[in-house]
Amino acid sequence: MNSPNHARRIVVLGGGAWGTALALVAARAGNEACLWARDRVVVDAINGLRSNPMYLPDVTWSERIVAMTDPAIVASADIVIASVPAQSMRGVLVDMQPFIRPGTPIVSAAKGLERGTRATMSRVIAEVVPQSPAGALSGPSFASDVARGLPTALTIAAYDPELADDLAQSLASASFRPYASTDVVGVELGGALKNVIAIAAGIVAGARLGASAQAALTARGFAELSRLGLRLGANPSTLMGLSGLGDLVLSTGSTQSRNFSLGHAIGEGGDVTSLTGRGSKLAEGAFTASVAIELGRSAEMELPIAEAVSEVLAGVLAVDEAVERLMTRPLRSES
Repeated sequence: MNSPNHARRIVVLGGGAWGTALALVAARAGNEACLWARDRVVVDAINGLRSNPMYLPDVTWSERIVAMTDPAIVASADIVIASVPAQSMRGVLVDMQPFIRPGTPIVSAAKGLERGTRATMSRVIAEVVPQSPAGALSGPSFASDVARGLPTALTIAAYDPELADDLAQSLASASFRPYASTDVVGVELGGALKNVIAIAAGIVAGARLGASAQAALTARGFAELSRLGLRLGANPSTLMGLSGLGDLVLSTGSTQSRNFSLGHAIGEGGDVTSLTGRGSKLAEGAFTASVAIELGRSAEMELPIAEAVSEVLAGVLAVDEAVERLMTRPLRSES
């Protein structure tokens, strides 16, 4: 935990559940915690009520967080944590870039890949704010658990090992344990790709295909995630760790996961268009699935589970057809 002499000014971008939870993480580690959000209602609730009823109903806190809608809030930040949706990351950083001091680390807490560019969030950061070192925070965590101060362990990565250690120390507290890593790509890919597998697991559960199918899907999904991650430069130990396997285990077994919940609703027969359309809860895997397919094709790899999820989400493949396709694939060695 930080001592008062080592407290930082940490600014979290994003007033959703995860952004609010991370601002609380920063405050509990002894830092000056600030939060930027577009929504004035969210900002006023955080400042006045010490709650975020729009995204974290029934969660209140005693810690102090200063919230603002003005992007200039980042001007005096020692660390910026970007907790906005992956598809919004570039636009938010463009708005923030004029105010960010050179050298200020920017840590992505988004679990997704950018559509069109196939970019990880660290690459987006490097392109938009090249004067700032990029990092990534990911691992098994539900925002409501973190906001309530329940024990949580994640991975925080930066290319510079000293910076990774410093970021971990800056966020560590009695209830939040970040493990430092230099495998930024591995941390990001594990967090993004597991969302696609979580949707598939949700479909299996929603369609009531049984626990055996659920376990098989999770295991084969992890193998698929790992093959692509390794091909794209991830360290195998990272994929086996908190931000890979750990996050996958959490996300493939609970409706607290938005991705699993989306898949579950589809498996029960829900309309894909309404479940993924405007006004629906954000599930990053719905965007990442098609990007994963593009990455797989560029790497000349088959990703049968991701392909099935992508086609189900696109409305061109029914759930029962997806199951039949996966179950009738040619038999092969597991190794």
